[in-house]
Amino acid sequence: MTHINLNRKNCQVLVVGGGPGGYVAAIRAGQLGLDVILVEGDKVGGTCLIRGCIPSKALIHAASKFEDIKHIAISETGNLGISLSAAPKLDLAKTYEWKESVVNQLNSGVETLLKKAGVQVVHGWAKFRNAKTCVVTSKDADGAVLEFKITAEHIILANGSSIVELPFLPFDDKVINSTQALDLKTLPKKLAVIGAGYIGLELGIAYAKLGSEVTFIEAGNHILPTFDSELTRPIANWLKTHDIAVNLNSKAAGLDPHGALRFENADGKIETIEADKILVTVGRKANLEGWGLEHMGVELDTHNRFIKVDDRCHTSMRNVWAIGDLIGEPMLAHKASAQGELVAEIIAGQKRKFSQTAIAAICFTEPEIISIGLSPKDAKANNIEVKVGKFPLAANGRALSQQIGKEGGFVRVVARADNHLIIGIQAVGPHISEMSGEFALALEMGARLEDIADTIHVHPTLNESFMESAMAALGHAVHI
Repeated sequence: MTHINLNRKNCQVLVVGGGPGGYVAAIRAGQLGLDVILVEGDKVGGTCLIRGCIPSKALIHAASKFEDIKHIAISETGNLGISLSAAPKLDLAKTYEWKESVVNQLNSGVETLLKKAGVQVVHGWAKFRNAKTCVVTSKDADGAVLEFKITAEHIILANGSSIVELPFLPFDDKVINSTQALDLKTLPKKLAVIGAGYIGLELGIAYAKLGSEVTFIEAGNHILPTFDSELTRPIANWLKTHDIAVNLNSKAAGLDPHGALRFENADGKIETIEADKILVTVGRKANLEGWGLEHMGVELDTHNRFIKVDDRCHTSMRNVWAIGDLIGEPMLAHKASAQGELVAEIIAGQKRKFSQTAIAAICFTEPEIISIGLSPKDAKANNIEVKVGKFPLAANGRALSQQIGKEGGFVRVVARADNHLIIGIQAVGPHISEMSGEFALALEMGARLEDIADTIHVHPTLNESFMESAMAALGHAVHI
């Protein structure tokens, strides 16, 4: 890595935070010829690459592979004509090593890209004295603490977010967060998951596939509360068929004297669950403390939960920008990256504005979920008359040839009734996340139902389901 010369105190752009927003901002600014310094307290890559999106998807992949092989092994007649003489064995420590190799490879790649773009990387903690000057605390090769000052013309705040901890269930060896869950080297026999949002479900389902007995505790009245029930029904069915207990309208209440998890059930009664590990996944919060935000004169939103920005990601302070989780929902890596690129280009003199029209949210559950734009319920709430087309994966040849579709998956398109402009797309099914690019492009380009219906989609592919859903909305689906 290229490290800063400690005598240097000025630069054009200072980026704080090396996550998917910060490192993209730094690379793009460097590509545009700007003098850039990036400060990161950990490995570059941030939560997504180091302890979130990438390692969790690696674990999910390994869990799915293990479950597939296990099903073949227990089948009396063989699956697809394939049979095994013995069931597979799991070595979670080796799974962890493989997952870490993926993370390290991507981290090394980001470091190389930063160096190629001429970005100077400082590994340390930045604390601002005012809007344009911070003191960075770092260590040299011998471990000696170093402090030096950096002043910049432009500041890009990409400090990210952190895991919410329940005050009555502090994290320790037994009560763990999502980061700790990704670092386990021994499979817990019994795992209790507090929160049935996307993080809890992704990790809980993965561990269930690996062989843990999983129980969910969810305060809401259904899983994945930000998605409509039609989308979440296939996931609920998967949980039911795999005998995974889901306690809805239930609230965690701490540990009893013996270490069992106490929770208040839907009837208001206290129950207990014995668990080797208790995974708490109740959300994330923007990192607003500990780095001198109070000295920058930057305005927060009305609830003081996020930094307030305009449609260029500019804060209330001149030449101070904020991106990613710091500025609110959706807390998604691809949103942060898009904003990082946008801000770098604005600083370089380009005219850009940020639009949230086409940001897809994906849950890597079993099966997967995609939602982008408005749902039928959202459209109704906004008094928009719509046409809705829905195509089941059970009628898709590629899905059937991959043994998917029976779980109730589908693609759904929502379009304005007056001009057929597509305003929302939702889908649920195995591997459906790979269709998110086409969905996002359709909304970003202002596609209409006819555009999708008249586009020749390759056969046999899952993407044909999108074409058929548009045809269904127009009233002439062929294969249903």
